[in-house]
Amino acid sequence: MKKYAVVTSISYPKKGAMGKTGSWRVFRPTLDKAKCVKCLRCWIYCPEGSIRREPDGSISIDYEYCKGCGICAKECAVKAITMKREDEHE
Repeated sequence: MKKYAVVTSISYPKKGAMGKTGSWRVFRPTLDKAKCVKCLRCWIYCPEGSIRREPDGSISIDYEYCKGCGICAKECAVKAITMKREDEHE
């Protein structure tokens, strides 16, 4: 029987212009690290792979690739991620 390579369903950010958000994102997720319980639901559900796991178990958001879809905020059980309009950030 022939063996095939295992293919993951997790997406990863691309390098170059095709994967980067650019200036069109309207909303961006804001993380409150004090509320975060490190359950990683946001990391699992992010369709762009923009949420990174840090060595200490915490998460960070890669805004160069984040499309602002809001799935991470919707999936966060403790509401540690909220969506803010892009113009509310400096």
